Amino acid sequence: MFKPPKVFSVLGLPVHIMTDYPSWLLESLKQGMGAHVITLNAEMTMQAEQNKSLAEVIKTAELVIPDGAGVVLFLRWLRRQKVQRIPGIELAETLLRELGEKQTDAKVFFYGGATGVAAKAADYWQRQIPSLAIAGTHSGFHSPAEEEQLRQTLAQVQPQVIFVGLGVPRQELWIAQNRHLCRQAIWIGVGGSFDIWSGTKTRAPAWLGNNHLEWLYRLYKEPWRWRRMLALPKFALKSLIYGLTVKEAISQ
Repeated sequence: MFKPPKVFSVLGLPVHIMTDYPSWLLESLKQGMGAHVITLNAEMTMQAEQNKSLAEVIKTAELVIPDGAGVVLFLRWLRRQKVQRIPGIELAETLLRELGEKQTDAKVFFYGGATGVAAKAADYWQRQIPSLAIAGTHSGFHSPAEEEQLRQTLAQVQPQVIFVGLGVPRQELWIAQNRHLCRQAIWIGVGGSFDIWSGTKTRAPAWLGNNHLEWLYRLYKEPWRWRRMLALPKFALKSLIYGLTVKEAISQ
């Protein structure tokens, strides 16, 4: 039986907790139920406070996973949940492997990144999983006319899994605006995953990710991110205030 995931609030935004996200998505795919997957982290949470459209998209998404360390620690310490961090790139990779192993014939589409990056990412996965049905790719940099052609392609091809790597919040808003083109598809915002799969960039060492320090590696590789990283202490402060407020309310 198809069960909805448990939902918990992180500073007013939903996070869905379950033990097996890929299986839930595969079941959703099997039953023809479309899904928008959000990979929530502290930075996106803070952006949503200023961007009401982004907040609404997150609140209405079928699946919001705990991608960032801040979100995971919030759920562990303040919501008392036994939850593991699920990086969006790892969820996407597991889903791709599951699609190949189960030979579902589900068509996959890659959209986003600089010119040629999505195509290289698709080529990488085609080599990894020859049975994977890749329906097409499209760069994230294009003219309005080319974007309209992309929409027509999606509507005609009807891929079942669509990875969108446009960065936050552009990818989330774009998915929400275009989901009607493929109503039964799984749409996942994958950020810079195409850069990793194409070999354009490298991911942080596992030990940094395991210790919730992947953000530090990103800052080292891309110093221009420092302004965006200011969201992390803001998230921590708001979480602290939330925790103190809840503790005070319980004690009264």
